[in-house]
Amino acid sequence: MTESSNADAAVITAIELSKVVARQPSAAGEATLGILHQVSFSVMRGEAVAIVGASGSGKSTLLGLLAGLDTPSSGRVILAGQDLGALDEDARAALRGRLLGFVFQSFQLLASMNALENVMLPLELAGRRDAKSVARAALQRVGLGERLDHYPKHLSGGEQQRVALARAFAVSPQLLLADEPTGNLDAETGAQIIELMFEMNAESGTTLLLVTHDEVLARRCGRMLRLTSGRLEL
Repeated sequence: MTESSNADAAVITAIELSKVVARQPSAAGEATLGILHQVSFSVMRGEAVAIVGASGSGKSTLLGLLAGLDTPSSGRVILAGQDLGALDEDARAALRGRLLGFVFQSFQLLASMNALENVMLPLELAGRRDAKSVARAALQRVGLGERLDHYPKHLSGGEQQRVALARAFAVSPQLLLADEPTGNLDAETGAQIIELMFEMNAESGTTLLLVTHDEVLARRCGRMLRLTSGRLEL
C-alpha cells in the first residue's frame, strides 16, 4: 500500500485491529493464559458498532487495548491511523486524551468534585480555556443544567451517568468507547440513558464502539461483532 493510500485509509478508518493476541500470566505464574486470539476487524469513522459476548469472553481486554491502556502480546491496534504499539505510554495517553471519550458502567466520577468540575476536568487537562462554559453547556444538554453544583453522592445513578455522558462528549471525541453503560441502572433509567447517548452520538458524528452483553441494546448499533472465548465469530 502506498503512502497516499495509507493516508486515505486513516481518514475513513477509526479503528483497525490486525491479528491481535492478548495473553496474561496464570495465577500460578508458570504459564500464560490466552485472552484474545487473532482478533481482526475495522471500524469506519461515524459507525456505531457493538461488541457482544458473555462474561470472560475478552470484551474488557479488547476495550483496554483500544484505549491504549494495554498493548497486545502480538498484532497491531491502529487508532485513527496511529499504531498504538509504536507509541510509548505518554504518547498513548496524549492520543487517548485527544481522540477518545469514555462511558463506563461504574460512572467513574470523582467524588470530591461536583458535576460541573467532573465535566471540566478533561477539558482543563487538554488546556481548554473555555472549559467551564463548554462543561456547563454539556450538562445542560443532558438535562442537568440545574445540578451543576451537586456532588456524585447527591445524584441518582441515572444522573451520574448523564454527567459521565456530558464529560465524554464535552471533549468532542472522534471515538466514544462505552462499556456496559446501563449495567448499574434499572431498565427504565437505562433506556433513557441509551436514547440520550445515541442522540448525542448522532449529533456529534462520533464513532461509537459499544461493549455490552445485552443483544437488544447491541442491535441499536449498525453492526454487531461477537466475541466467544477470545475469538471473533465470523
